[in-house]
Amino acid sequence: MLARFREAQLPGIARLRALAAADKLPEPLSFPDREGRPAFSRALRAAGSPAVIAEYKRASPSRGVIRLDLSPQDVARMYAQNNAGAISVLTEEAHFQGSLDSLARMAFAGLPLLRKDFLIDPVQVLETAATPASALLLIMRMFEGADQVREMRELAREHGLEAVCEVFDEADLDMARWAGAEIIQVNNRDLDTLETSLDVSRRLVRTRGAGELWISASGLSAPEQVAEMGDLGFDAVLVGTSLMSQADPGAALRALAQVGRDRKAAREAERHARHEAAGRGGGNR
Repeated sequence: MLARFREAQLPGIARLRALAAADKLPEPLSFPDREGRPAFSRALRAAGSPAVIAEYKRASPSRGVIRLDLSPQDVARMYAQNNAGAISVLTEEAHFQGSLDSLARMAFAGLPLLRKDFLIDPVQVLETAATPASALLLIMRMFEGADQVREMRELAREHGLEAVCEVFDEADLDMARWAGAEIIQVNNRDLDTLETSLDVSRRLVRTRGAGELWISASGLSAPEQVAEMGDLGFDAVLVGTSLMSQADPGAALRALAQVGRDRKAAREAERHARHEAAGRGGGNR
């Protein structure tokens, strides 16, 4: 499947290289009225544990057409109003019916945008820099080695973009770390069968390193699953198909996001109680 996705990228890469050679590649987007792109990882850590990255996903190879009647603007508004920590935007055209233009159409919501596509060439990073995206996806299986991933990550950083390094197993995770990954996304889907199992996330998160931000993706649809991922140590979950399939994606998102919000409120209440107890103890000495 990934070979098919790679093949579909080649004409676009050739077009971008031709533009670059002619010095006609779009310039990186500037943000004159604010600090820069909305910070992806900071927004997720602030939203709760786990935060929900809500995805705009029109179709997929495993499901076919999912939802075509909602515009990017409709979805961005819906997700922003229902406590998404960030928005994942599928821009791949051949297999997911996505569009790079969706990023510009969804930016008004003010949430960090993750460009989700099959990016394999540095010129695609430059293309992403010309959009309002805050982060881009790098799938370890798409690269021959960690050096290629590192080159993409460093180029992304130069343009204010964060790199989400997606892994399917331990070998992928090793590559991500050799490349200096700071954001690890675990994909729970088996690429051969297209089935999903949260056991992948349950297994890999045991090796989580200090300072890393972890995301669980694919196969998540219920608040109980979101709560479990939070208990295991995931900072965020990425949910696409199950949201876009609902009659009211906003209501479905609100139920999932409430898990992280409730957990965050409980932690803050506990910290406050400890602080109060410490203050009373100090006053008695």
